[in-house]
Amino acid sequence: MESANELKWRKQALKPIDTTRRSSSSKSEEEENKNSQNTGEEEPLSPSSRLFHEPNFNVYVIAIMGCKTRIYPDVFKANLGHTLLRHPRFSSLQVMDKGNKGGMKWVRTQVDLEKHVIVPKLDPNIDSPEKFLEDYIYNLSKTSIDESQPLWDLHLLNLRTSESEAVGVFRIHHSLGDGTSLMSLLLACTRQMNDPLALPTVPIKKQEKKNDHTWFWRITSMFWSSFQVFLNTVVDVFMFIATALFLKDTQNPLKGPPGVEFTPRRIVYRTVSLDDIKLVKNAMNTTINDVALGITQAGLSLYINRIYGGNNKAEGAIEIDNLPKKIRLRSTLLINIRPSAGIQ
Repeated sequence: MESANELKWRKQALKPIDTTRRSSSSKSEEEENKNSQNTGEEEPLSPSSRLFHEPNFNVYVIAIMGCKTRIYPDVFKANLGHTLLRHPRFSSLQVMDKGNKGGMKWVRTQVDLEKHVIVPKLDPNIDSPEKFLEDYIYNLSKTSIDESQPLWDLHLLNLRTSESEAVGVFRIHHSLGDGTSLMSLLLACTRQMNDPLALPTVPIKKQEKKNDHTWFWRITSMFWSSFQVFLNTVVDVFMFIATALFLKDTQNPLKGPPGVEFTPRRIVYRTVSLDDIKLVKNAMNTTINDVALGITQAGLSLYINRIYGGNNKAEGAIEIDNLPKKIRLRSTLLINIRPSAGIQ
């Protein structure tokens, strides 16, 4: 358990990035900012950031980004200096704090982009670009980033695939931030095509008009919602205790053996149209997360059904139920309930 002194240092995963432009006359202010980047205010890591440094929970975020045009590394490096690197998490080291009983802290440092932006030399006549990209990310999962530098890197591959002209692969240690913050920061580093100084616009959800219900229906709705929360909590607590004591999952091909967390990962991805996801979302009156979860569950169900069927890929084999009777297969989903602050 963490002490009260450690918990009071809990911070948001990422702070808003400042995208305002400075005037040329503020020379003294720029020099002061430059000195502050060299020395920097040392700040303790939040408990969630420290968690991602545990031996069995050392997690990296790998994001694949396709581009419609060829990537020019010099242009990327020139713009990273006044976008991504202005964020303290991406220009700071994570070092042990001797005065904090083994805790860790952020220390600002100079960033050498040559060590963070990797541009491998590729054969332009690669037979299978998709397979090469899959193998590249697989090999990337076997290594980690040197802790003597900020824990992120960007791999630029001018590799033409069936869906893009070039590919960028981000590898970011999860202690730098969660998915919501990282996506917001990535969007803040981009600009509009018709206005290079303007941030991208994000659609804002329209406020639904509230229906005027009587006090009776409002009280009834509040009571029913409270009862559902209470009932779901009781069921979850019971299932948690039962799982810890005797209710185990069925042995299945998706369940890894002991030590699987230390093995390299092969990332196999499929592209799904956002228009199709939006169509299902509106038809079912649900959320994007629900649709994405349904797609994932359907894919896993088809995969495990095919494995139990002996990898039979013949026509019509997918319609045969090969799953064992009374199979119990559960998963844990980490959901970020913190509202997004948008692009700042």
